[in-house]
Amino acid sequence: MLTIPIRHAGGEQGRQKYKEVHIDNSYQWQRQHWRSLQTAYRTSPFFEFYEEDLAPLFERRFDFLLDFNFNAIAGICRCLEIEMPKRKTSGYKPSVSCYQDARFLVNAKKAVPIKQLNYVQVFGDRHGFIKNASVLDLLFNEGSRARDYLQQQDLNFLHV
Repeated sequence: MLTIPIRHAGGEQGRQKYKEVHIDNSYQWQRQHWRSLQTAYRTSPFFEFYEEDLAPLFERRFDFLLDFNFNAIAGICRCLEIEMPKRKTSGYKPSVSCYQDARFLVNAKKAVPIKQLNYVQVFGDRHGFIKNASVLDLLFNEGSRARDYLQQQDLNFLHV
């Protein structure tokens, strides 16, 4: 798992808004992440095809986690050839009624009850299919078929 180090607001500051979360750039996390991706996926069928599009995420310095995440989402949208969502919320709402509330998907402490279709993965012959790996895993292994693969997924688990 690749994690981005952040500077924690502590003491009197308490919790911080997502848009105020600073990345801790005292550690060369981007270099380590990119090398890890290269090591894991260099032999995948489509790594070289997307390498040039994704490398800037790991070369450009980002001060805020939100900025990195928006750039990462934009890069993935370009690779998948889908439109980048333009609307943003202006604040946190405890419940939503006009949209599908899928915020539970970001809770790393709970397993997501997803039934995911298999695709060929780089180390699948040794480890079997590893579900819910990442969109990068999907892109590097499926290439231009990744968007079609995503559209075929059963999303009924969202309606729990």
